[in-house]
Amino acid sequence: MDSKSKYYFLLKKNNGLLNEIDLGEQIGLDTDETQVIISQLLSEHRIEYVKNKASNYRIIKKRKTNKK
Repeated sequence: MDSKSKYYFLLKKNNGLLNEIDLGEQIGLDTDETQVIISQLLSEHRIEYVKNKASNYRIIKKRKTNKK
């Protein structure tokens, strides 16, 4: 599993308890690497910038569509 996937799943599991830099440090990323991953996830619309407890980012939940 690459660093971006690890960070994404850790962010999802964290639920805003730690800030985004501390999350990156848990998997061995420095501040610059963490910022690069955050910008990639933002551009992929997988996370959004929202004040969420200690973290400034949260996972974008996929909407369910009713197909008939």
